[in-house]
Amino acid sequence: MDLLAIYDCLCDRTRLRLLHLLLDGPLCVCHFQEVLREPQVKISKHLAYLRRNRLVEAERCANRMIYRLPATRSPQLAANLACLQDCAREERVFRDDALRLKKLRARFDAGTPDCVRRPQAAALR
Repeated sequence: MDLLAIYDCLCDRTRLRLLHLLLDGPLCVCHFQEVLREPQVKISKHLAYLRRNRLVEAERCANRMIYRLPATRSPQLAANLACLQDCAREERVFRDDALRLKKLRARFDAGTPDCVRRPQAAALR
């Protein structure tokens, strides 16, 4: 993966927030909307950009598109995601996103129907 392409993707606040959320596992657009409090069109546009540049993968699950980080990552992408994870601890916007995601995940685990449960949670059911 081209390092410049990675940095082009990382230079946007929304894309950084999307990638940070995906560090916790796969999500669909409606979940990004709830956590980020942004319109669907904006989130979809940024996810499409990340997908074109191979920073995220997508698969259809019923009528939803599920986004995840690639299972196989270039060393450059892995290093930048690790840096994002470390640096995000210091920024309020990322902490707020993480808290909203935690509440959303708790609803999944409480039985809210959803097709993007984390693999370990789905395996226990």
